[in-house]
Amino acid sequence: MGIIKIIGLGSSELEQLPLGVYRTIKQSDKLYVRTKDHPIVKELEEEGIEMSFFDEYYEKFSSFKQVYPAIVEKLLKLSENKDIVYAVPGHPMVAEKSVQLLLESGKTVEIVGGKSFIDDMFQAVAIDPVDGFQLLDAFDLSHDEIQTGQAVIVMQVFNQLMASEVKLTLMELYPDDHQVCRIDAAGSRYEEIKWMPLYELDRFEGVHNLRSVYIPPLKRDERVRSFELLQLYIDEITSENGDVWIREQTPKSLLAYLKEETNELIQAYEQEDMENVIEELGDVLLQILYHTNLAEKTGQFSLEEVLEAINRKLRRRHPHVFDGISAETVEEVNTIWQEIKKKEKEERR
Repeated sequence: MGIIKIIGLGSSELEQLPLGVYRTIKQSDKLYVRTKDHPIVKELEEEGIEMSFFDEYYEKFSSFKQVYPAIVEKLLKLSENKDIVYAVPGHPMVAEKSVQLLLESGKTVEIVGGKSFIDDMFQAVAIDPVDGFQLLDAFDLSHDEIQTGQAVIVMQVFNQLMASEVKLTLMELYPDDHQVCRIDAAGSRYEEIKWMPLYELDRFEGVHNLRSVYIPPLKRDERVRSFELLQLYIDEITSENGDVWIREQTPKSLLAYLKEETNELIQAYEQEDMENVIEELGDVLLQILYHTNLAEKTGQFSLEEVLEAINRKLRRRHPHVFDGISAETVEEVNTIWQEIKKKEKEERR
């Protein structure tokens, strides 16, 4: 049974390829390459390297969830009786689904290495990532995961449809005119860098398989859609040098304000005033954070403990959502809840 050697082709030309990777390529009988759309392929062809590509799989299947398992299945079959070399763009361990599937398959795999495109990305935009950054895949992009206080790189923004989806997701957190950078083939002679407002991100045609987007961090007071910013404000307001009024409050004195804001929220809903509902929900949230902040300062409990309690409760009380238990009607859900609540009471005794 053969092994699969996996190499990374980097993000640019042959001259930037690590020596060990180059030797592995030269010593291989045939190089299996995930995609032909890479600057180095033409140079390898000129050197007489025999290669086989998997680009046809992208046309054969309707989704990437089908493509990568199919590539892996083919590689496993090819390596049944001989060693093979599989090449991917960038570094094998950076955002390569096919490599992860190979590692999970139990097959003997050897990662030879390669240069990640990340270094070239930060060089292209002249940014030092010392303060941290996020590397996200356009296919799985969710606004819940994005930290707007850090630099963000979104990979695989390869066509207009994908760019539109990325743009809409980013607009949930960033201003429409926030400057972002679109980078093609970072680090290669074909590198192209273009800064633009976020709303223009999807204004292009064609397919660009080596395209990524860099999103600079927002300044602190710009992160107005961030829960973290709210926590920062609360911490400053309740600090020794913060607001005098809040420092004089106790949990009991704050209850009156919690009741008041809750009543105002109810009234806003009854009046179907959604703009006011937004404001009143914020006021109720503020009161909750005042309570958790005060409790933390007096050593009673923390916001994290509150989050842990509610997360554990949600997970525990929804087995019909998370654990595959059937509950097709409200009555069935209520039955599940009552059984769980009964068990919880018994455990507290």
